Amino acid sequence: MSRALLALRYLTILPTSRRRHAGLEDLGRAAPWFPVVGAALGLALAAVDAGSGRVFPPLLAALLTVTVWKLLTGGLHLDGLADCLDGLSGRDPATRLAIMNDSRIGTFGAIGLILFLMLELAAVSELPHGARWRALVAAPAIARATPALLGRLFPAARAGGQGAVFSAGLDRAAAPASLAIALVVAVAVLGWPGVVALAVGAASALGLGAFLARRLGGVTGDVLGAGVELAELAVLLTVSAWAHARP
Repeated sequence: MSRALLALRYLTILPTSRRRHAGLEDLGRAAPWFPVVGAALGLALAAVDAGSGRVFPPLLAALLTVTVWKLLTGGLHLDGLADCLDGLSGRDPATRLAIMNDSRIGTFGAIGLILFLMLELAAVSELPHGARWRALVAAPAIARATPALLGRLFPAARAGGQGAVFSAGLDRAAAPASLAIALVVAVAVLGWPGVVALAVGAASALGLGAFLARRLGGVTGDVLGAGVELAELAVLLTVSAWAHARP
């Protein structure tokens, strides 16, 4: 249970007995709990969306849901996405890592976040009613299985960084266990299309990880966070495409 609490403390802003970064060295060992926390987050989002949908039009309800989504996670993964986008402007791996380590947000990061959140908002707002809550539960669970996958497949770009500490704590079973839990959640709420959603979400995170690993010489905590955000969006888009393609 200590690992479950560590995962909850790190991935959300919910108050716990210790600070968010306490026990960071054990974070990799807590990786199989990440999709469990993601599923719990998704259930909370589904409840928020259901409640707001009773009193607000779909677009406004979706905006409130996405806002709560990012508030509950403390913008943790959005920060990683913005840093990665800013880092792409560097001329070499060392410069890119230095830019990513800067707490200030640059032009690429700001524009990227705006476009990304617009895509996510549109994806949620346009989901059919029956598929909306299912996607909101599946997306956070699937996306939070990807850090263990990226951490096992790619080397750390920066020794001593959060990505390196996380990857060092991963064992061989971490990625398969995380993906298996995410698969159970995805199939439970989406049926067999959940397998497709998991495949697309994981492939999106892997593609981003491979691209950034070449540009940075490895992955960082920011890359893992960006992978989570991209996987969430990929799952939402997959469910939306599936729902709208059906006659």
